[in-house]
Amino acid sequence: MPNKGAVAVLLLAWTALFHFLGNSTLGYVDTTSLFGWWYWVNTRVGERPDGSHDINKILGADEAYTWFVPLVVLFLLWNRRQELVALSKRVYFPALAILFSGIVLHILGYMIQQARLSVIGYIVGLHGLTGLVWGPKWMLATLPPFALLGFCMPIGALGDVISFPLRLFATKLTALISQIILGIPVRQNGTQLFDPGGTYQYEVAAACGGIRSLTAILAFGVIYGYLRFDSAWRRIVLVLAGIPLAVVANVFRLTLIILAAEAFGQQAGDYVHESTWLSMAPYVPSIGGVLLLGWWISEERRAKSREKTGTADAPPTAEIKSTQ
Repeated sequence: MPNKGAVAVLLLAWTALFHFLGNSTLGYVDTTSLFGWWYWVNTRVGERPDGSHDINKILGADEAYTWFVPLVVLFLLWNRRQELVALSKRVYFPALAILFSGIVLHILGYMIQQARLSVIGYIVGLHGLTGLVWGPKWMLATLPPFALLGFCMPIGALGDVISFPLRLFATKLTALISQIILGIPVRQNGTQLFDPGGTYQYEVAAACGGIRSLTAILAFGVIYGYLRFDSAWRRIVLVLAGIPLAVVANVFRLTLIILAAEAFGQQAGDYVHESTWLSMAPYVPSIGGVLLLGWWISEERRAKSREKTGTADAPPTAEIKSTQ
């Protein structure tokens, strides 16, 4: 990798900027560091009165995945290290526009006290800095890992904007499936599902709204697409498929709860809802759907399909000239 020293100096300076002038929300946490703010946001759920932290609560939080995203990004870059080293590299001044965009995002976040914008600005600028030294091919090849870094941004209350429509849609879809396909006379009122006879009643709360499964499946799509494919369109298809598959996962879980409650009562439905193992069940159809879609759009499957239908490219036949 050429100019490693220059990249190290630039990244150090970029990181120092966000450490010393990264956070303006001093009323919440007394630190000027964006990384200090990020640490506080992700640990406050497990903070004890004496200042120590409960690791189990921290790792059990909705956004505990943010701790592992940087490690996954490093793994993805390491996995593709030979291809990245082999890329032709050059100084690429148009990448300054990407760097400038990161600066603008940070300034805006700093002025309006929205540190989440600064997190995105840091990631965007990080990509622009490396692209400035190593060129456009590097930027294109490393776009998925840098995009995955975006999952480091704490969602917080912003998740309600996405969560409520997901909750409402999943509730309606579950009621329709129960009534039309399963023959269960479940009723739906907003985000509530209940039995007309009063046997059971459930509220699809924000924690069950599908934001967790959406985040997990989108991240899985980025990781799987980057490791499995080289073409950009296949990677994009896998990521976009995560949105409907997240809805499928949530509807699957809600349907399991309704089936258990219909068969054995409210307590059985509560058990399905609260069980740690059964809470993983929705990821089976969603992750399976991503893998199936990846197989369906793979070039290997298409090549085998062409061979079976006889449409594979036939080898050129040599012309035979007759002599008299």
